[in-house]
Amino acid sequence: MLTSTKPEQVAISAPDFGIIELIIKGTAPLVIERFSKKAEIMHTMQQGTVAKSKKVHKARDYAKDCEEARYRHADGWEGMNAAAFRAGMISACRLVGFKMTIAKLSVFIEADGWDEIDGLPLIRIFGDSHMFSARTRNSNGSVDVRVRPQYRDWACKLRVKFDQAQFSATDVINLLTRVGAQVGIGAGRPDSKVSAGCGWGTFEIVGSKEEAAVRKHFRIHKNRG
Repeated sequence: MLTSTKPEQVAISAPDFGIIELIIKGTAPLVIERFSKKAEIMHTMQQGTVAKSKKVHKARDYAKDCEEARYRHADGWEGMNAAAFRAGMISACRLVGFKMTIAKLSVFIEADGWDEIDGLPLIRIFGDSHMFSARTRNSNGSVDVRVRPQYRDWACKLRVKFDQAQFSATDVINLLTRVGAQVGIGAGRPDSKVSAGCGWGTFEIVGSKEEAAVRKHFRIHKNRG
């Protein structure tokens, strides 16, 4: 019996990406919480045992804590980690039976800029923030007061890049709609990893009839070109 040794031909198609721009508006407050203690932890580790034996408790600067919890671009505007929206879309795939591993390779969020400290990709937040404090419990069980920026009236402009072999533009809109209603973004979101959330970070996609008014209210400009 003869067997063929001819190699199997595999046809790999080139990626075909689409980009859709959407305006979202918050339906609940947005609370941002970055890892602000990173520098402090690194400093303590460098000090070694001396830091433990000669630890000095300084008066807490809540305004500084709030600023360190923000994401800020070098131009001064505030934002949030762009990866939060992508993670939300991947998580929402559980609701519709779509493979999260495929979604992970198929949807991306184009950044508006980069954080001036960590270089993380940012989505600009349109809207004013204020200092928000809440009692929380640390991982060791102790009670703490955490201060973070909160946005009551907010909006974002999202540019979603997606693999058109996996998703249509309608799929992207529907998936992001589920993120806004069921997953949320930021601290206290419904899909929080550590709790059932606080009802924060939900949003809705602005319809075409409302878009002009929302853009004017938040001063969101359209892309040129």
